[in-house]
Amino acid sequence: MAPTRRRCANLATAALGLLALASGALAIGQSTCVAFKSAPSTFPIVSNRHATPILLSPDEWPGVQRAATDFASDIEMVAGVKPALHNVTSLITQATEAFGASAIIVGTLGKSALIDEIVNRTKLDVSSIEGKWEAFMAKEVANPLPGIKSAYVIIGSDKRGTIFAMYDHSEQFGVSPWFWWADVPTTKHNDVFVTSSGCSHGSPTVQYRAIFLNDEQPALQNWAMEKFTNGTGATLTGSPFNHFFYTKLFELILRLKGNHLWPAQWSSAFCVDDAQNQVLADLYGVVMGTSHEEPMMRSIPVEWNLFGTGPWDYSANNETIYEFWVQGAERARPFEGMWTVGMRGNGDLPLASTGDNIALLEKVVSDQRQILSNVYNESDVTNIPQVWTLYKEVEGYYDQGLRVPDDITLMWTDDNWGNVRRNPLPSERNRTGGAGVYYHVDYVGDPRDYKWITSSQIEKTFEQMSLAVARDAVKIWVLNVGDMKPYEMHTEWFLTLAYDAALWTPANYPSFVTQWAQREFDLDASDAAMVANLMHNVTRHNMRRKPELLNSTTYSLINYREADNVMAELESMVAASTQLYNKLPTGAQPAFFQLLHHPILATDTLTRMWISAGMNNLRASQARLSANDLATDVENLFMQDAQLEQDYHSILDGKWDHMMDQTHVMYYYWQQPMTNTMPMITKVQPSKQALAGAMRIVPEGSMGAWPGDNQFNCALGYGCGNPALTIDPFVPAGNRFVDVGAGGPTPFTFTVTSNSSWVKISPSKGSISPSSPELRVFLSVDWSKVPGGQTAAITFTASPQNQTQLSVPITLTANHTAVPSGFHGFVEGDGAVSIEAAHASRNTTVQGITWTELPGHGRTLSAVTPWPRGGNELNFTAGSGPSIEYDFMLFNTQNQGGNVTVTAFVSPSLNTLGDDRPLGLAFQIDDGAPATNYFVPASVPGQVPTPWNGNDGWVANSIIEVPVTLPVQPGAHTLKVFMIEPTVVLQKILIDTGGVRPSYLGPPESIRV
Repeated sequence: MAPTRRRCANLATAALGLLALASGALAIGQSTCVAFKSAPSTFPIVSNRHATPILLSPDEWPGVQRAATDFASDIEMVAGVKPALHNVTSLITQATEAFGASAIIVGTLGKSALIDEIVNRTKLDVSSIEGKWEAFMAKEVANPLPGIKSAYVIIGSDKRGTIFAMYDHSEQFGVSPWFWWADVPTTKHNDVFVTSSGCSHGSPTVQYRAIFLNDEQPALQNWAMEKFTNGTGATLTGSPFNHFFYTKLFELILRLKGNHLWPAQWSSAFCVDDAQNQVLADLYGVVMGTSHEEPMMRSIPVEWNLFGTGPWDYSANNETIYEFWVQGAERARPFEGMWTVGMRGNGDLPLASTGDNIALLEKVVSDQRQILSNVYNESDVTNIPQVWTLYKEVEGYYDQGLRVPDDITLMWTDDNWGNVRRNPLPSERNRTGGAGVYYHVDYVGDPRDYKWITSSQIEKTFEQMSLAVARDAVKIWVLNVGDMKPYEMHTEWFLTLAYDAALWTPANYPSFVTQWAQREFDLDASDAAMVANLMHNVTRHNMRRKPELLNSTTYSLINYREADNVMAELESMVAASTQLYNKLPTGAQPAFFQLLHHPILATDTLTRMWISAGMNNLRASQARLSANDLATDVENLFMQDAQLEQDYHSILDGKWDHMMDQTHVMYYYWQQPMTNTMPMITKVQPSKQALAGAMRIVPEGSMGAWPGDNQFNCALGYGCGNPALTIDPFVPAGNRFVDVGAGGPTPFTFTVTSNSSWVKISPSKGSISPSSPELRVFLSVDWSKVPGGQTAAITFTASPQNQTQLSVPITLTANHTAVPSGFHGFVEGDGAVSIEAAHASRNTTVQGITWTELPGHGRTLSAVTPWPRGGNELNFTAGSGPSIEYDFMLFNTQNQGGNVTVTAFVSPSLNTLGDDRPLGLAFQIDDGAPATNYFVPASVPGQVPTPWNGNDGWVANSIIEVPVTLPVQPGAHTLKVFMIEPTVVLQKILIDTGGVRPSYLGPPESIRV
C-alpha cells in the first residue's frame, strides 16, 4: 500500500498533531474541518435548531446506508436536532421544497448514482480518491444537482471510505468512538459547521486493520452471556457471541477506522453460533477472518470437535479435513474475507504429525488454494486475499525452508509480549502478498498470563510498529485484545497508527493521549495533560512487571528506597486521578472510571498489597511489631481489590457486570489461578517483647536489625558488630535513614545523638508504642564542615517504661568527594553512575542516522534508538556508527581493580533481520578500544533465546541487561555507545564502581552537574 497522504501535508509535526484540539473539534489525528461557530466559508450541519438533510442514493451500499443512520443520530446526540435522512434520485431533488436549498450528500464513487451525477454535472475533481482503497473526500459543492444551491458532499472511494468519512466527521462533531463501549458522553454544541474546503484522507497505511477477541473467559463471555442472551447461549456451543453482540463490535471497529476482525474462538464459532453473524459483518463492512490457527474460515478447535471425525492431522486424515475446509469456504464465499491458510495442531498447538511438517504444510496450503479456486470458480486464486501467520513453530518451518506462493501475505508475529520476532528481510519485501504483524496486549501462556488490566505501553507499540512500517509489513495488522476492555485506549492507538502511521513521530506521539483525554472527557489543556501523564505512568508501571508477575520482593524492600518510591508514585497517581474524577460532571465519571481511574486504583491496590506483604515478612524476621500492622494492611488491600471489582461491575446499573472477573492474585504457574489468593503474611506475638529489648534499629539498606542476632547482621548471624552507614555528597536521595521500631508491647521514648557537629539528625527524638510502632530518622551531612572522609558515632538511646535504657551505636562514614571546577556531567555517588539514556552530553549522526529519544518508553524515563526507524537497513562495525555520549566523573574504581562494569539497560528486542544480524552495542570510554556485546543469541528456529523465558527472564523483567567491562581510572571521562544494528532501544546506563546493590529498576539517576 502506498503511504497515506493527508490534505494537510505537515500534520506529522508535533504542533500540527494538535490541530484538532486547537480548532475545538474533538478528534484525534484528523485534518480538521469542523467548527462550532459560523464563519466565512463554512457550511451548516446544524444551525439555529435546523439540521441540514442527508441525501443518499437508493443504489448505495447497505453498509453505507446503515452508517448514515448512525451519522444522523450522532448529529442529534451533539446538537439535539436529527437531520432528515432520504434515499433520493436526481429527479426527486428538483422538488426543492422537500429538502431546501442545501443538503449533505453522501455516497460512494461508482456505486452511488447521486454522487456520479454530481461528479459529471460539476466536473468535481475526484482524482485524489478514485480507485483508492478506503479513501474519502468531503467539500462544499455549488449547484450539485437541480434544485440544490449548495451541498456538503461526502464521497468515499469505496464502501468503507464512505463509512469512515461519516464517522470521521461524527468524531469531530463530538461523538467518541467509545460512546457505547466506554460510556463516553457526547460533547454538546448548539450549532455545528464544516469548512467549505472539507476533509479528506487517502488510503490507510495498513490495508487490513484488525482486532482479535481472545482468551475471552471469564470476563467477556460472562458479560456477554448476561447482556446478549437469555442465559443459554448458542445451541451447539453455548457461546453468547451472537449478532446482537457483534453488531455493537462491528460499529466500534469502523468508528476506530479498523476494517477487519478475528472473532472470539474459545467455546465459540462465529459462523455457527448465529446465522446472522456473517451476513451482518458483510453488511456493516467488516472484513472477516479467523485466527492464525483457524484455517479456511472455520473455528478450531470448536467446529472440528463438533463436526469433524478422526484426528486433526492432515497426514493421516486429509480427506476428511479437506471436505471440512470445503464446507467452510462455501459458507464464507458470499462475504468479504481474508482467508487464513496453513495449519496448526488442534487447540493452538504445534502440528501433531511426526513426519516432514514442511512438506505437509506446503501440501496443506496447496490444497487450500485449490479449494478456494474451486469454490470461487476462480482460475487466478491470487485475487483472493490470503494470509499465513508465522506463529511460533510455524516461523521455524519458514526459517528452515518452507515457502508459500508469493501472493499469500506473510504475517510476522510478536513474542506474545509485544516484541516482534522478525520483520521482512529486504529480499522478502517485493512479495506481491506483502507482509503484516500479529501483536499482543493480552496473552495466555508462559511465562505468565496477562489479561487483567492494561499493562502495555503505547510508546512500546509505536516503537515496534514503526519498524513494521519502515520494513513494509503493512498489508495486515492484527491486535490480540483479549476481552478488549480494559484495553480501550491501546486498541484505538493500534488502529490509529495503522490507519495513518505517517502522522505519528517520536516528536508527537505522546500527544495522542492528550488528544484522547480531551476528546473523551472534554478537559482543558492542563487537565488533559494530567490525564496523559497518569495514563503514561500507570501503563509504564504495569509494563515494568505485569501485575500477574508481581511478588512480595519484586521491588527491593531495602535498596535505593525502591519499594517506597514505587508506592509513593502510585499514591500520587491515585490522588491526582481522584481529584480529576471528583471534578468531572457526573455523566463523565463512569467513562473516566473505566478508562483510567479503575486501572490506577486497581494497580495501586495490588502493588501495595504485594509490597506490604514483603515488608510484613521482612519486619517479622526483624522482630518488629509493625509487621502486624502490615499484615492488616495486606488483608484490607485484598478485600479492597475485591471491592474495586464490584465497583466496576456496579456502575451504570451493572452494564459492565463480569468484565472484571479475571483472577489476578497469586499465580502458582503460568495459567490463571482458579481464584484470587491473598499473599502470604505472618505476625509477631504482640504481647511478647523481642529477646534483645524494646527497641529495634534498622539502618537503610539492611535486612538485619539491632540489637541482637540476625542472619543478615553479619556472616555468622550472631555476635555481630554494630551497624554502619556510608554517605557521600552525590547520593541521589541526599541522606540516609534509620528506622526505629517497637520490639514488643513496651512503649519507649528515644533520643539520637552524634559526636560530630556535621551530622544533621531529623528527628532527634521520638516516642514509640504499639499504636505508633515505627519512626524513620534521617541522617544528613553539612558538607561544608567535612574536609575529607570522616566518621561519626551516632547513638540511638531508648528509655522503655519500667526497663533499663537501651543503646545502639551506628557509625556513619562521610566520604567528601568533590568535582573539579569546569566539569559537567554525571557524578559517581553511592558506588555507581546511573544515567537515563536520553540525558546525553552529545549525539552524532552517521549516514543520516541519529540516536533519537522515544519519550516515555521503558521502565524509568524514556529511551533512545537510531532513527530513521530501521536505520536505513545499515549496520556498522564497533566504533564506526552513530554514537551517543555521556560525560561522567569517577572517584573510585578500586573495588574492581581499575575496571568498571558498564551495563546498558535495553528494551527487549529480537533479531528482526535474522540471527545472522544479531543485535549488539559497542561501548568505549574516552579513546579506549571499543567493547562489543551481541546480546541476543541465535535461537532454535521458531523459538526465542533461552534468556527470554522464565519468571525472571527478559520479557518478565521487561529489560535486557547488556554488560561490558572496561578499564578506567578515577577522573573525568566520556562513555560512547555506538550503534551496530539499527533497532536497539537503550533505556538506561549503569556504571558500577563496586557499589551497586540488587534492585529491580537499578539505582536512581545520578546527580548531574
